[in-house]
Amino acid sequence: MAHKLGIFPASGGLGGSTLRHLLGIVPANDVVLVARNPEKLNKEKDAGALIRTADYDNTQTLDHSFDGISSLNLISYASIQHEHRFKVHKAAIDAARKSNVKHIFYSSLAFAGDGNLDTKAHVMLAHIATEKYLAQLHDQDPHFTYTIIRQGLYSESFPLYTAFFDLKNPSDEICIPHDGSSPGLAWAKQDELGEATAKLIAQHAQDPASFPFLNKTVLLSGPRAWSLNETAEVLSRALNKSIRVRQVSVDQYAKQPQVQTGLTYGGGNWAALWATSFDGIRDGECAAVTPNLAQILGREPEQFDKTIRDMIST
Repeated sequence: MAHKLGIFPASGGLGGSTLRHLLGIVPANDVVLVARNPEKLNKEKDAGALIRTADYDNTQTLDHSFDGISSLNLISYASIQHEHRFKVHKAAIDAARKSNVKHIFYSSLAFAGDGNLDTKAHVMLAHIATEKYLAQLHDQDPHFTYTIIRQGLYSESFPLYTAFFDLKNPSDEICIPHDGSSPGLAWAKQDELGEATAKLIAQHAQDPASFPFLNKTVLLSGPRAWSLNETAEVLSRALNKSIRVRQVSVDQYAKQPQVQTGLTYGGGNWAALWATSFDGIRDGECAAVTPNLAQILGREPEQFDKTIRDMIST
């Protein structure tokens, strides 16, 4: 296969899952892995993958990092910031274009529903800006193509939506600025999202012209939406402990010590901005369910409650 496939960043959670599954489908020497910490990819290097170093936060390192790559899986910068996050996404996309990358798979997030471009969640703003930028580039140059993969909310990321609930030190209450009612969140297992992404990348590489998601958005959701009350019930059953959602104000939510700790990074605290995610959830932005993940995997995706039970038992 002359079609070189790239992943950046390749050493994180979703990137690591995607590359593991991709290397089970295509030869390792067809894969280019770009990461801030390339030493984490020694196993893949030994298997024949080409390893390069680049860092979103050092845009100069992006120059030539994507040379020779035909199709790049660009995974979003890990932040809820808007302007800086989009700025580094744009820099990576521009570097990829200079390296003559023909197609970009952008790993977005499953807020804003199935392809909508309106959101109340601050965390989604940079994603939408990036999605729009890719579409703009295609309009300017039809030879450049893209696929937006709106990755379902990871089942394993439930603490972000439950005031950093700790499975090892569980509390009786989940205090959030939401009453816990429907619409909910279509939780999806991270490794299955990585597997589906790898299959999409490989499918496109085989025959780009007939790829069904060319210049389109594909939502990879879990098999059903779980309200935050139902999410608490899953935790209750798995831990054999009574746990309930209690609605509090944004200010009360943001002042909780575990929320302060969990949402302080990069010299700032992002708790109040993160609380806008609950506005998006309330509007049903995370409740859209599609058959895409099941169809791509060729099986029913794992249910949220099983993932939680497995997390507790390991």
